[in-house]
Amino acid sequence: MERELLLLGLLRQQDMHGYQLHEFIDRTMQTCVDIKKSTAYYLLDKMAQQGWIVQTEEREGNRPPRQVYSLTPEGETQFHELLRQNLAMYTPARFTNDVGLTFLDELPPSEAVALLQQRRADLVAISTRIEQTPPHAGALQYLIDHQIAHLSAELNWLDALISRLENQAES
Repeated sequence: MERELLLLGLLRQQDMHGYQLHEFIDRTMQTCVDIKKSTAYYLLDKMAQQGWIVQTEEREGNRPPRQVYSLTPEGETQFHELLRQNLAMYTPARFTNDVGLTFLDELPPSEAVALLQQRRADLVAISTRIEQTPPHAGALQYLIDHQIAHLSAELNWLDALISRLENQAES
């Protein structure tokens, strides 16, 4: 549902071709949406079959023709329905890489700390990239702020865990 909502919402803002959609998602929303280019094209084709969007062919200069996607009135209705559903529900976050934490005691604390320091470096790099995102007008900034808050909380939790394990290693 969230992928369709995303694509419809972006097309609601302006007509776009597939590359523009993917580029925007990859540049601005990659930390909250996992959508591969092939999946996006599949969903665009499916939404066109459902009458939510229309495809038109556009050609610029000597470039090959490309499909430009536009929202239909049915797509507008579906967008609002999906938006209301999405905002009203809460889906618990699942942290798949936390499975390893279940078995953290299987490693010496010093090795666990070294591995978690690697995780921390990745987290800092992602957080820094998001914090450098230029401010956006309107609701897109809420998404960016939510990501920053989540990453900050994750970093604080990870620092506390590393400190705890370092204290265990010293004991």
